[in-house]
Amino acid sequence: MFVIVGYIFMCVCILGAYAWHGGHLGVLWQPSEIVIIFGGALGGMIAGYGGKPLKATLKAFPSIFKGSPYGKAFYMDLFACLYELLSKVRKEGLMSIEGDVEDPHSSPIFGKYPKISHDHHVVEFITDYLRLMVGGNLNAFEIENLMDVELETHHHEAEVPATAITKLADGLPAFGIVAAVMGVVHTMGSLHLPPSELGKLIGAALVGTFMGIWLAYGFVGPLGTVLENKAKESTQVFQTIKVTLLASLNGYAPQVAVEFGRKALDSTERPSFQELEEFVKNAKGK
Repeated sequence: MFVIVGYIFMCVCILGAYAWHGGHLGVLWQPSEIVIIFGGALGGMIAGYGGKPLKATLKAFPSIFKGSPYGKAFYMDLFACLYELLSKVRKEGLMSIEGDVEDPHSSPIFGKYPKISHDHHVVEFITDYLRLMVGGNLNAFEIENLMDVELETHHHEAEVPATAITKLADGLPAFGIVAAVMGVVHTMGSLHLPPSELGKLIGAALVGTFMGIWLAYGFVGPLGTVLENKAKESTQVFQTIKVTLLASLNGYAPQVAVEFGRKALDSTERPSFQELEEFVKNAKGK
């Protein structure tokens, strides 16, 4: 949503100001230069990020135009789900959640929170470490180290699309210069034309530099930033789960463990203590 709004605002300001001062917008339409700029930059990106990184980038691209699923409502459900699981452990022992861990899709606890149960990666992260806790072969320090390794791997993998798009944006101005130079070369071979025609050719050549910079910083660069922010948001979900489970593993009561997790959130998603406590109690009573 905001990507589209930003694009519209930018185009109105840049093109509107250009037209206001008597510029002809038609001059800016140079399809061959756009092909040179985008084709060159995309070719470089494919060469550098072919295979799995390219597939990950294409898969992540549609998410740019969608809102974040990790809002306040998601975290409220996450904390309520974790609270129920940890409360069950505290009352009935670790073996009581074996069924929830082995088959989360049939678990009545996970089933109460569709925002959580429909996120395969979140469910897998929770159940994997609850399974290790049930096994009892690892202490809190060892589990924390393992979580850190997985979080680092996840964040690195999640940042691949953002890095690829950012590299694409970095290449566009350079290929804009390539398009401009090629336009100048074409102009130098047309010196027999009258000045009015030469002026058009020179103007078209200069558009290449403009288009490369505009496409890089106005269109493609912001997409890399959006993907980078989405990667950080997904990592924060796992960081929150990590803090909550480790607090429980270190002996804290479920309500305190959930409070540890709440403190790991940014202020924009973090519910108040009273708000979360009331929500968790109401959710557990359903």
